[in-house]
Amino acid sequence: MYAEIILKKGKESSVLRRHPWVFSGAIATDFRLITDGTCVRVMSSTGKYLGTGHFQHGSIAVRMLTFEEEEINQKFWNQRVKRMVNLRETLGLLSPEGICRLCHGEGDELPGLILDYYNGVVVMQCHSVGMLNHLTEITNALKTALGKRFKALYHKSSDTLPRRRDVQDEYLYGDCPTPHIAHEEGIKYAIDWISGQKTGFFIDQRDNRSLLGKMSKGKTVLNAFCYSGGFSLQALKNEAKLVYSLDSSPKAIALTERNLELNALNERHVSVIADAMEFLKELPEPFDIIVLDPPAFAKHLDKKHKAVQGYKRLNAHALRQIKPGGILFTFSCSQVINKDLFQHTIVAASIESGRKVKILHQLHQPADHPIGAFHPEGEYLKGLVLYVE
Repeated sequence: MYAEIILKKGKESSVLRRHPWVFSGAIATDFRLITDGTCVRVMSSTGKYLGTGHFQHGSIAVRMLTFEEEEINQKFWNQRVKRMVNLRETLGLLSPEGICRLCHGEGDELPGLILDYYNGVVVMQCHSVGMLNHLTEITNALKTALGKRFKALYHKSSDTLPRRRDVQDEYLYGDCPTPHIAHEEGIKYAIDWISGQKTGFFIDQRDNRSLLGKMSKGKTVLNAFCYSGGFSLQALKNEAKLVYSLDSSPKAIALTERNLELNALNERHVSVIADAMEFLKELPEPFDIIVLDPPAFAKHLDKKHKAVQGYKRLNAHALRQIKPGGILFTFSCSQVINKDLFQHTIVAASIESGRKVKILHQLHQPADHPIGAFHPEGEYLKGLVLYVE
């Protein structure tokens, strides 16, 4: 039997609307003795069953797994994982050698679980303690749903659950040497989930990299915060005149250069190890296209104002320097910065820089990073493509 969490009167409305989070302030029950990761039944103040989820001490106390009366057993996991796989197959993203996100947490109705697929290898990250209790069931469900396409499963949660000293990054199924080669739109990438950031690659920019490629022929391109060079590779594949890849991390530049070599795209390319904010103040040459894809400037609400100022300064520098008639791709992955605030910040940057801009595209995460209809907070990636006069 699962423990029961009873909500305060009037606090059940968000759960009835299928929002996947229950905040600690909404709970009437004394939950001090409930262990992190425990499955709990969420009940209204009148005793009505609302759903079942993972409990964890903190602001978000329960992450909902289901709003139906059902056991969280192997059958449950088989059904959920199969549903995820079916969606990616429908999207045409689950090619044998390809790259895609298999599970996107709340967007796939499994808060706290990330599964990324790289040419047969699945990399798992748990963002809630509860998911650690289901590693065996998830592994079995992946075997069933993926069949022969499933070569290995690597569990990487030591960074996402740093307080859990018992969490070890390890293979739960199979084995695979890294870097591991996987393909995105005809480009080869060397993926290293063991020493790389996140699960080894930023899958969420696939569509935006493709859009950049279509605009790059004959252009000079600056790819700031390049990490593994995805935007650079797309630009070079599509016959850009010259591409600069910029990152403050020598490790990231080495990864970019490895990917360039892997695709025989080394020519017409310059690598730069530098701070992007400083580099943008005085560019070595004017660029037709600039890409700004920085890491999250704010992960918590108390950093929101500082983040807005950072985005404004960064974009103002780029707008001052870009060629007339140039194109700026600019992004924010800070969840606390919504798309309206981001757009207002970019408008403020254009006013400060004295440049006229037109918004050509409003960008966001791709379809394998779905946004739950009942969880708008899941829209974390915001982007704009600007024409700069």
